[in-house]
Amino acid sequence: MSETINIILADDHELVRNGLRLLLETEQHIQVIGEAADGEETVALAGKLKPHVAIVDIRMPKLNGIQATQQLKAKFPLTKVLVLTMHEDEEYITQSVDSGADGYLLKDTGKEEFLKAIHTVHSGQKYFSGDISSILVERYLSAKNVPAAVSPSELEDKDYGLTKREKQLLRMIYEGVSNKDIADQLDKSIRTVETHRFNIMKKLEVNNIAELLRKIDQEPALKDSLLT
Repeated sequence: MSETINIILADDHELVRNGLRLLLETEQHIQVIGEAADGEETVALAGKLKPHVAIVDIRMPKLNGIQATQQLKAKFPLTKVLVLTMHEDEEYITQSVDSGADGYLLKDTGKEEFLKAIHTVHSGQKYFSGDISSILVERYLSAKNVPAAVSPSELEDKDYGLTKREKQLLRMIYEGVSNKDIADQLDKSIRTVETHRFNIMKKLEVNNIAELLRKIDQEPALKDSLLT
């Protein structure tokens, strides 16, 4: 008889958690034993319930998914962490891996792959979405052993910690491309583009597009990084 996989769901959107719970409740050997709406609650819940697998979103309050993953793996090494997110940027993937995530899956994946990912990480193996190149992960893990010429903190000081995808979107915004056209060109939903834009404005500490464009024009280093 197969072991029942006990799972906790961590996502700040109740609707998402409800959908995941309904999906998983149809599986004979999977049981959702708890839910959390933020990173701190996730870590506390894992300590109380000792789940086999924690399914964690990246964007959560108090502790984000990457920070929560780091704490989960440090405090409860037997709990597997599967990151389930809409973000497919290289930086999010590598930060998740560096924090100890056992898997990384995109929210637009199908049920079959979702279940496969759960069983895979529960068995002690790693699982990364088919949309995420395993070569990328291997390259990152190898590169970790090579000293960097410039420290990550120095890079963040220069580019506000923008990911490659965010820089790409910022360049398109600066060029006057509309959200709809950006979504069409990148084959993403408008909601995804709007989420990226919100993150960009938050990192650059601006409140609207006018302030965003003005900041780019006023900071030559930032402008050069976008246009070169």
